[in-house]
Amino acid sequence: MVVAPANHDRAAAAAAACAAPPRPRIALAHDWLVGMRGGERVLERLAVLFGPTDLYVMVRDPSRRHADAIEACAIHTSSLQHWPGAAGPLRRWYLPLYPWAVESLRVETRFDLLISTSSAMIKAIRPPCRSDGHGRIPHLCYCHCPPRYLWSLADEYARGGIVGRVRRLGLALAGGRLRRRDRAACDRVDVFLANSTHTARAIERCYGREALVVHPPVDTDFFTPDPGLPRGEHYFVLSALEPYKRIDLAIAAANALRLPLRIGGDGSQRRSLERLAGPTVTFLGPLERVQARAEYRAARALLFPGIEDFGLVPVEALSCGCPVIAFERGGAEDWMAEGVGVAFSPQTSAALADAMRSLDGTRIDAAACRRHALRFTVERFDEAMRAHAAAALALPT
Repeated sequence: MVVAPANHDRAAAAAAACAAPPRPRIALAHDWLVGMRGGERVLERLAVLFGPTDLYVMVRDPSRRHADAIEACAIHTSSLQHWPGAAGPLRRWYLPLYPWAVESLRVETRFDLLISTSSAMIKAIRPPCRSDGHGRIPHLCYCHCPPRYLWSLADEYARGGIVGRVRRLGLALAGGRLRRRDRAACDRVDVFLANSTHTARAIERCYGREALVVHPPVDTDFFTPDPGLPRGEHYFVLSALEPYKRIDLAIAAANALRLPLRIGGDGSQRRSLERLAGPTVTFLGPLERVQARAEYRAARALLFPGIEDFGLVPVEALSCGCPVIAFERGGAEDWMAEGVGVAFSPQTSAALADAMRSLDGTRIDAAACRRHALRFTVERFDEAMRAHAAAALALPT
């Protein structure tokens, strides 16, 4: 019997599908779903690459919608979800309960690999046994940082009047026990990936573990320059308004120089920062991506005064041709370079003001900023994560 070409092609495709190995089943875990910040951008790419799949989180704010790839997952929340305010403004006050919340999550045994993305304690999630009963499935952790409030920036989180003093007391009482639990959780991680060289060193210092660096994905196809738009004379900040971000330094520098500063974002410190602000400082509130891109395209420079583990915002700004003035520590060492901005030190408003003055005498080329940002594309992230997932799947039982 002669097989028609179309039928022959379908038969060949079906045979190839039967011969191909089944697609690995990969579960995802993330600390919480309460917004769309840098960590959620990484999670979004993982959901695109390996989903739709099951996603395990401590809490989820039902009033917020996340990226489509995240929403397409089957989202499982911990027992903490049902506590008053735990998925909202009281989330951080439940810190002593985080280990218990993670223990309440149960990953199903039908998966071949668990990938967690963590800046808190979700890396303590227990990988299930393999479906064949031989050992447990491998666990790959993409670590944004060891929890800052436990290991590195406790003093910064303790800023801010009465609230800060309460935080300081709570960390003094529970910090030691939580650090021990956090270190012990690393026994459940087979491979650590770090978002920067800075984070890789922190993982080694805090946990005694080696980590491979995979920089986060920056949407350089969206964050692009606008050659027809002249740059203004104002400076720009885009950040969560939290103590460790040190937005107070940017405000103090703008006040001292009497230069215009536009601040995008919101957070627990907004009211206190508004009280610090002089007449040249404008608060814009939360910004959508299109609004953020417009600000990057128009600003004289982005100010980045805090210590970040990587920092997607400054790379987005560079991708739009916007120079960056950044504190020289943290993730900045991976993306700051000569010709794309100015690094300052020490971490004071006076040093930041000096850097803002020096920008006028520094040759900055928008095209060079853009070229530098192209080291951190989505495609590079995808390629690296596929390779690391394949290597983790090949780990012996």
